[in-house]
Amino acid sequence: MKISHNWLKEFIELSETPEIISEILTQTGLEVESLTKVESIRGGLKGLIVGEIMSCEPHPNADKLKLTKVALGEGGLTEIVCGAPNIAVGQKVVVAPVNCMIYPVIGEPFIIKKSKIRGEISNGMICAEDEIGLGNSHDGVLVLDTNEPNGTPISNLFQPETDYVYEIGLTPNRGDAASHLGTARDLKAYFDSALKLPVIIDSTCQKDNPIAVTIEGTSGAIRYSGVTIRGLVVKHSPDWLKWRLKAIGLDSINNIVDVTNYVLHCLGQPLHAFDAKEVGQQILVTHLPENTPFVTLDGKERKLSDQDLMICNESGGMCLAGVFGGLKSGVSTETNAIFLESACFSPSYVRATAQRHGLNTDASFRFERGTDPEITLFALKYAAQLILDVAGGYIASDFIDVYPQPVTPVVINTHFGTFNKLIGIPIPRQRIIAILNSLDITTSTVTEHSFTATIPAYRTDVTREADLVEEVLRIFGINNIDVDEHFSAGYLSEFNEIEPYKMQEKVSHLLSGKGYQEIITNSLTNHKYENDLKLGDLDLVQIINKSSEDLGILKPTPIYTSLESVRFNLNRKQENIRFYEFCKTYGRKNEKYVEKNNLTIFLTGKLNEESWLQEEAPLTFHHLMGDVLDILLKCGLTDATSTPNETAIYAYGMNLLLNGRVVGHIGKLHPKVPAYFDIKAAIFYAELDWDYMMKKASNATSFKHLSKYPEVRRDLSLVIEKSISYDEIKRIAETTERKLLNRINVFSVFEGDQIGAENKAYAIAFYLQDEDKTLNDKQIDKIMSKLIFRFENELNAVIRK
Repeated sequence: MKISHNWLKEFIELSETPEIISEILTQTGLEVESLTKVESIRGGLKGLIVGEIMSCEPHPNADKLKLTKVALGEGGLTEIVCGAPNIAVGQKVVVAPVNCMIYPVIGEPFIIKKSKIRGEISNGMICAEDEIGLGNSHDGVLVLDTNEPNGTPISNLFQPETDYVYEIGLTPNRGDAASHLGTARDLKAYFDSALKLPVIIDSTCQKDNPIAVTIEGTSGAIRYSGVTIRGLVVKHSPDWLKWRLKAIGLDSINNIVDVTNYVLHCLGQPLHAFDAKEVGQQILVTHLPENTPFVTLDGKERKLSDQDLMICNESGGMCLAGVFGGLKSGVSTETNAIFLESACFSPSYVRATAQRHGLNTDASFRFERGTDPEITLFALKYAAQLILDVAGGYIASDFIDVYPQPVTPVVINTHFGTFNKLIGIPIPRQRIIAILNSLDITTSTVTEHSFTATIPAYRTDVTREADLVEEVLRIFGINNIDVDEHFSAGYLSEFNEIEPYKMQEKVSHLLSGKGYQEIITNSLTNHKYENDLKLGDLDLVQIINKSSEDLGILKPTPIYTSLESVRFNLNRKQENIRFYEFCKTYGRKNEKYVEKNNLTIFLTGKLNEESWLQEEAPLTFHHLMGDVLDILLKCGLTDATSTPNETAIYAYGMNLLLNGRVVGHIGKLHPKVPAYFDIKAAIFYAELDWDYMMKKASNATSFKHLSKYPEVRRDLSLVIEKSISYDEIKRIAETTERKLLNRINVFSVFEGDQIGAENKAYAIAFYLQDEDKTLNDKQIDKIMSKLIFRFENELNAVIRK
């Protein structure tokens, strides 16, 4: 949201610099994201002066150029070469002297230099209006109609304005601040000063065929005000109005539309000007039947919902209330009479309509956050007054005001002790009352311990005691709260040994170092995915007020949204993909909602590109498995085991277990899963239960001395059944020799007819070491014999000699 500093000063006296005001606004809860200097005329006409043409002679070496002598006042007489066809003696012109920087309408600014043009010296430039940002004409030099002395700064004639614009990151709860008036209210409270509102002058009413207003069968229109204005002329806006809008980034349309935009950003009240000829005799606020066609101002035909609030005339819809006008509702250059609308519409109605039709306008932005029902009539009268000033005409009806059920102010009974408790320090009662009153929150029945607060209608976000405390705190200033010395580090709550976010950062660094890219996908997904693939293991969480069928449920598994991202990248020729994501999944179990944190990893493509140094190689299951084991190691989880995963999601895969509980699964996705998303490539996927991992994770780092005694390696080749996993071999080995077995490693796996179709052969290296002495052959043979005995008896292994 853009707020003009000069515009703010129309509401409140400000002597502070824009930089200081920026800090104050941020402190009071309106975070200023940027502060930008803007100029009504780029460059501010700096350095340009009035000159008078004293002589004008043909250029001796160019037919289209002239040699002029220009009087510059105290600057004396100077020679300038000019090619404008309209240059003549006696003209007052705009002169850019040497070293003056000029800012053309199109192009970058540049500095005027002393130059030689076709052999003649030119000490400056006589300017056309487009060369200095005053207009678009380049037909000739700009001839001034002025009696100002030569040498007078051009800025004195055109008086360009300089302004500063605050870009405010408005939070959704502060709809009241979505205007210059709303922002000024906070500054008024901070400075404890007065607020200046526009002065409304009553206009003479000539009742001339007024338009009636009826609200029919809906709670969506809280208040509806309007007036008819006739005899006006639609034309360009005056410069002051254009500049006010330009400063906050809005283009001028015409004087009528510009006034509605001006009042919107001035007071926060959206307005709409209907062509009175199109309205007819009546305005009806109602609903139209389901699927009624309606063409909006952008020329698109939309199918209405019977829940859309509509502004209609006697023959049909004219406007989506609070959202967007209809094609025939707006004013044109032919318009000479308007019906001006100022209303307060229900936030829920406007929000639902805007989402249904994919529309987001300045009006809907404010209505969705809640507008002030008490300002509609004031804003209407102010806008009508401005229109009479800039477009002429007369008021042709009474000011209509339909307010079926006036909004009842929120009343909060509160205690001074609540403020001291939540803020942490005692604030004088008089100070609390003064701050609330400065925010237009009235107080009554004030006692030593309590009081009653009545909230203005425009503060829809203040509904409870804690909100009142927040209002006091943001004006009092959180920086003004000193924490007692005894509230030192011991006052802070203890941290868990493992902080999931810090561990997440460590794992992110690990994966990024391995060439992975983090993705963030939507928490919502398409119901159709789960209906067709059924990869979730809990009941679905449906979205009640869904914006589209594509986003109808909370995702039950990370696979759906992640594969959408994989497909998006593959379709753009990004074939080598390494993605990871920390995400949540959602479901219902026994009528309770379940939310789980996960870490997911996707691999597809090649390990490396083909080069002269090495051949290209594909990414495989083992690359993913190695990365997952590194993640577990980073989390201090070194005792993971695995079992085969035989679910339909994988062509082949395994479960990872910690303390007997499945903590994740990993494998190659069954081709039908990526094929559902039009992905032909092989996808390797891992999903880890991040919540459980963090419960078991450890930051402990153990130190082990390097032994001065040698490590001994012995190899065994075991022929076992294919159903037996390597984890089982490892478990037996580690339980057989706990002290001297340092590590084991598989260095070869063989399958073939030589050992039988149901078998496989592992070649395993066993590393033995004693920290106190060198192992002798007798000790080594004894350990290997025990290992062989257990392998043969428990696994039916055959030892290959």
